[in-house]
Amino acid sequence: MSPKQLETHYDAIIVGAGAAGLSASLGLLRSEAYERMRGDGREPRILVLSKLQPLRSHTGSAEGGIAASLGNIEHDDWHWHLYDTIKGGDWLVDQDMAAILAEHAPATVIGLEHDGVAFSRTEDGRIAQRLFGGHTVEFGRQPVHRTAYAADRIGHQILHSLWQQCVREGIEFAEEWYVSDLVVERDDAGAAHARGLVVLDTHTGKVHGIEADTIMLATGGAGRLFHTTSNSWDLTGDGMALALDAGLQLEDIEFVQFHPTGLAHTGILLSEAARGEGGRLLNADGEHFMDRYAPGHGDLAARDVVSRSIMAEVDAGRGVADPKDPDGPRDCVWLDLRAVGHDVLEKRLPEVCATVRQYAGRDPSRDLIPIKPTAHYTMGGIPIAADGNVYEWTGDARRPVEGLYAAGECSCVSVHGANRLGANSLLDACLFGTRAGEAMASRIEGTAPHDDATAAIPSVADAANLRRRAVDSLLTSAASTEPSDDDAGAGEDNAYRLMADLGAIMERHAAVRCDHDGLIKALHAIECELVPRAERLTAHSDTAAYNQEITAILEARHLLTVAQAMLSAADARHESRGALFRRDFPERDDKGFLAHSMTGPDRVVSWQPVAITDYPPKSRTY
Repeated sequence: MSPKQLETHYDAIIVGAGAAGLSASLGLLRSEAYERMRGDGREPRILVLSKLQPLRSHTGSAEGGIAASLGNIEHDDWHWHLYDTIKGGDWLVDQDMAAILAEHAPATVIGLEHDGVAFSRTEDGRIAQRLFGGHTVEFGRQPVHRTAYAADRIGHQILHSLWQQCVREGIEFAEEWYVSDLVVERDDAGAAHARGLVVLDTHTGKVHGIEADTIMLATGGAGRLFHTTSNSWDLTGDGMALALDAGLQLEDIEFVQFHPTGLAHTGILLSEAARGEGGRLLNADGEHFMDRYAPGHGDLAARDVVSRSIMAEVDAGRGVADPKDPDGPRDCVWLDLRAVGHDVLEKRLPEVCATVRQYAGRDPSRDLIPIKPTAHYTMGGIPIAADGNVYEWTGDARRPVEGLYAAGECSCVSVHGANRLGANSLLDACLFGTRAGEAMASRIEGTAPHDDATAAIPSVADAANLRRRAVDSLLTSAASTEPSDDDAGAGEDNAYRLMADLGAIMERHAAVRCDHDGLIKALHAIECELVPRAERLTAHSDTAAYNQEITAILEARHLLTVAQAMLSAADARHESRGALFRRDFPERDDKGFLAHSMTGPDRVVSWQPVAITDYPPKSRTY
């Protein structure tokens, strides 16, 4: 749908309609500040922008569950959840933020239940919980049933329930609108202030400049940087690139989690719930090898440990080929679900079973399943405080960006550190999304109501005009430009080919393992080959309305922006920690690099201390 009447100014704009964006919308509307404003006769103007129809948001693909120490199966304690989150993040987690995550997790899950999420149930009617990698009792002693689930469709349940609540509240959506620019101004002291957005209505091809008192980015991750990824096609790092292009920073962007069990050569995720229900990883010799790498935790060790263990087996010659390509590379291992049993698989893992049957042509109750690590989650992103307010790191202090908020995978509140603990992503999005919405409402309440007679903000209008000319150029070139002999083949290039080439480069030099030489090769290839190609791209049709290629070109450029920041940050971190494994610096270095990387648009990396409150770093035992 499109807005009934697009305004030129909104009190709040939320970009993204996944779990974080929808949670923020509800948090704003349900806040005490919003109720006070309505009581005073003030009705804030709020708009949710999404480049997809909301129910297509990537949240819907989450399968395994959402973590919370409910204690419905066995005794649990949020302090244990906090510890597991910190340890899973290899001590790069800000412990004060992780404490908020763990302590408020039960209330968040119960709130989702009240909003209509149909969780799976125990026999006595309570929310069911399952085992998940890295979740333990008594500070790492043994695994615990902590992950609330809805079979293996928890993301689908959460997305639909939150969206239905937003529709019930009458929230205004602008669907299939693409944000191309974030407008940020700086005052004389250098402090940044968000002023508005430039957006492309893909239905009409028209570009709009929209002013806003508060803006929230909830645009998801950047998994499309890699060829093999569990992420949907729309996760192109838009929010992160918007921040960089606006002169802001990204935090810990070098940390990308590879999920161990991607279905061979498709990237399609087979949920960690498969191992939580008893699935085991086997090498070509039939050995259950994870007990060698993570004694006591085995297949339920943290995701980075399992991914590297799989790659170590492949490097040692104990990998297997995809049965659909028996003469292909032996770069997979087996996932064995046969002992789980047909009935349990169909009841608790229906999506896993359907995926394996449809895309691998195998029966998980009888056949071994070929899997390999797949790019899954971006731990770093736009730096935010506990209330979702975006900030800049000045070298010795945090400086808030007035009016700008973020939540979900595009952000970094640093609860995931160097490696996200499984089942914490939905929790992060829902909990900190809600907090951001509440903070936005408080800011709106403290801001004078907008007067329609107020002068327009020149920077927003200027940015919109620049973008209109850029889009017109893409369309005009499509109608009038033919490739020259000096640029043979340029007319055959397109954004999709460019993104595929970027994915291959990132896969080769930055997936699971990397080193300085490979990172520099990737940076050189991007800067000298892909960026010039991206600048030459034009649409192949001169029609503006419903021209998907315009959006794809902007997405490709966003991916290149994020890729350069990611590779620069990875090269600056001379250690191995969590999801980042450097062959040339294989050990963790707490003395030199127990710090958050802060990468600016110039790709210069500075360092911010980690907040350590309760648990000093120690070596990981799995």
